[in-house]
Amino acid sequence: MPAPVQLDHHLISDPSLRPLAEKVERGERLTQADGVTLFNSGDLLAIGHMADAVNRVKNGDRVTFAANQHINPTNVCILRKTCVFCSYARLPKEEGAYRYTMEQIWEEAATANSTLTREFHIVGGLDMKAGLAYYIEMFRGLKERHPQVHIKALTAVEIAHIARIEKLTVRDTLVALREAGLDTLPGGGAEVFSPGVRATIADKKLSGEEYIDVHRTAHALSIRSNCTMLYGHVETFEDRMAHLAMLRDLQDETGGFLAYIPLAYHPDNNELGETLHRVGTATTGFDDLKNLAIGRLFLDNFDHIKSHWIMVTPFVSQMSLHFGVNDLEGTVVREKIYHEAGAHTAQAMTLDQILRLIRGARKVPAERDSFYQIVRTFDESPTPAAA
Repeated sequence: MPAPVQLDHHLISDPSLRPLAEKVERGERLTQADGVTLFNSGDLLAIGHMADAVNRVKNGDRVTFAANQHINPTNVCILRKTCVFCSYARLPKEEGAYRYTMEQIWEEAATANSTLTREFHIVGGLDMKAGLAYYIEMFRGLKERHPQVHIKALTAVEIAHIARIEKLTVRDTLVALREAGLDTLPGGGAEVFSPGVRATIADKKLSGEEYIDVHRTAHALSIRSNCTMLYGHVETFEDRMAHLAMLRDLQDETGGFLAYIPLAYHPDNNELGETLHRVGTATTGFDDLKNLAIGRLFLDNFDHIKSHWIMVTPFVSQMSLHFGVNDLEGTVVREKIYHEAGAHTAQAMTLDQILRLIRGARKVPAERDSFYQIVRTFDESPTPAAA
């Protein structure tokens, strides 16, 4: 159950939020209806104040990040025509389609030796020619070359795809990948669990229940994972809260989730964006901050809420550090998927840039490993960044 917190009720101007603030103060779990009330409220500062108070009890002023490197080994995907929100996927013979050879993987990963990378984040498309043997060879080769680097790889959708084409169970697939070097799973592929939403944006994709079951199976094998929600397209506030409830329920059951990361939809270069007549950033900073804060308030059994600066900009991510967020997407090195969808942020961030961002929010930066163990802290107390 959540811990009690102290709130300043002078900062809460929306009367509909006062009963929720009292729940938060008492350490009482919020309901899905409470979450819808939060989403409907325009009192963003009050929501941020509540989320910040909850986060301070859990994490104090510390903000963590990882020195990670994204590797996207293939953009070939059998769902190219059905996931209408995706700008990254290609059919096998379509212009721009690629699948890395192992030599290309080793070449891209080579920078890990010079950048103190601690984690490889590996996700890609549902490629019929990238099966179990492809990823076993990849993970074994990466561990041989970079034994110190953690492998966080393959979304639940990719795991289920590999199991299907190899005619294996999800469990057996995970066991084989774990033996090859897989350490944890990323949280992508969740989108929004509502069947109606999935029928609109990702008709043939893994269902919400199947996504949850892959993560449940991973947790039973002591493979921990992250989880996500893609927001800002056709979903309702009720859809968002039903999605969060499924994540909270599994965390109650297994305790296997490391962090929750809400992901902002980007409409450029995809069919859904054209249908909705949207260009540029689909979400607002207001909605981005609200999704992060409500995630912190509702997911009371999660220690870590991450802001993905690639999707919402470093500036919104910096603001989010006072809206319940305690973790930032790390150095990244080279990100492809969201930039194909129109993300205008940089593809990487240096250590100095991350430290400046965190310090500028009057927070204490700390580098972590993939299990959120602190490996180095840079300041004993928050200090303002130079202008």
